Amino acid sequence: MATRRATVVGSGPNGLSAAVVLARAGFEVTVLEAQDGVGGGTRTAQLTLPGFRHDVCSAVHPAALTSPFFQAFGMREKIGWLVPDASYAHPLDGGRAAVAWRDIGRTAAELGVDAGAWKAMLRPLSRRIEGVVDFTGHQMLRVPRHPVTAARFGLRALELGTALGRHSFRTEEAHALISGVIAHANTRLPTVGAAAAGLLLASQAHADGWGYPVGGAQAIPDALAEDLHAHGGRIVTRHRVDDLSTLDWGDPERGDVVVLDAPPRLALTLPDVPARWAHAIRSYRYGPGAAKVDFALDGDVPWTNPDVRRSPTVHVCGTRAEVEASENAVARGRISERPYVLTVQPSVLDPTRAPKGKSVLWTYIHVPPNSTFDATEVITRQIERFAPGFRDRILASHATTAVEHAEENPSSIGGDYAGGAVSFGQLIARPLLSTAPWRTPMKGVYLASASTPPGPGVHGTAGWEAARLAIADTTGERVELGDLF
Repeated sequence: MATRRATVVGSGPNGLSAAVVLARAGFEVTVLEAQDGVGGGTRTAQLTLPGFRHDVCSAVHPAALTSPFFQAFGMREKIGWLVPDASYAHPLDGGRAAVAWRDIGRTAAELGVDAGAWKAMLRPLSRRIEGVVDFTGHQMLRVPRHPVTAARFGLRALELGTALGRHSFRTEEAHALISGVIAHANTRLPTVGAAAAGLLLASQAHADGWGYPVGGAQAIPDALAEDLHAHGGRIVTRHRVDDLSTLDWGDPERGDVVVLDAPPRLALTLPDVPARWAHAIRSYRYGPGAAKVDFALDGDVPWTNPDVRRSPTVHVCGTRAEVEASENAVARGRISERPYVLTVQPSVLDPTRAPKGKSVLWTYIHVPPNSTFDATEVITRQIERFAPGFRDRILASHATTAVEHAEENPSSIGGDYAGGAVSFGQLIARPLLSTAPWRTPMKGVYLASASTPPGPGVHGTAGWEAARLAIADTTGERVELGDLF
């Protein structure tokens, strides 16, 4: 029998992970990418000045270190990783700050009267991170392999995602520390879906940590691409696919497949799509967008609190009330004058990202879908609040609006980095309710983007799940990670 073909649309971490698995399983693999290089949202480029290397979208990767797929692939060994002692920090007015150290005991000790509450919430989850990842890293219509951990996680998410969360802690520092990580979900607060996403990140902060690659996020797709090429696959860049009906991806009757690391709605361009499935895909909701600003700096950010200078990731907003007000304003279609700013300062640990004595700063705020808002000034003002003198250190900046990001990356509908609204319903039905949401009803067509479980993050899991389904459907063989790596 002729070699089966596999065409992968999109070269983000999920698309490349699917391509690697299929190539190792004997498929003839071609990856089609719209941009000049691989990576999708996981790319690194000189956006401001020569010698300053900025991450185009994702910058810090907690999920990469706990991902079973990347662990089997050997991602930690294939590229250099930086894992800080301080996973994330949250400055407050008056020079105060809360820090989520990787050492949960140190974190708790600095939270005073909330020490016991913080450890009670996160120590059982961080110690059993494999159970948390198992529960959150797959579709949820199944019996979890670690039921006690899953139940504990679910109850804590319910607590933090409802009015009960107001009573979880007593200090402003602890409330700020948890609300800052929950706000990554880019949705109104409090909600159970956002709490679940934040709780996973906080658990990872005290487990394997919030690591990032030396030299930038680009190292992750480059490692996957190298493995793909070593197993006979090829990558075609500058090849944008907007209509699958015009794509020559082979014959599904002989086992050829197409895997989409792209919005699920791309599959609707095929003929004979079942009406019920098409309706579910059209009903899938996307969340707010993001307005991003990259800075080239003359030195580090001059945070008032010295511990904030040690953490690559900084949540800039203030109190829990301010974080929630900012996110709820976006959910209502407005932008707060004091927005929640997600900030990463990779130069804290990585001197390769900028010329000697200089640094790069990665920032974004959440904005309504399809916003054309340039966030440069509002971000500068908010950082200056906690780091006086920041403005004077700016050498150059590069702003990307939500609309511009959507135009550059077809997977970011309306500028939504997460591939779909992070709600409780869409964590269960992503993009629809199914025990195998990566499989479409069209023969040979599979979904592998952040719009499928486990959702956003750099983990490769969606690509792995789509590829293993494709292999099982075409060959009748069920593959496990240990069979391929």
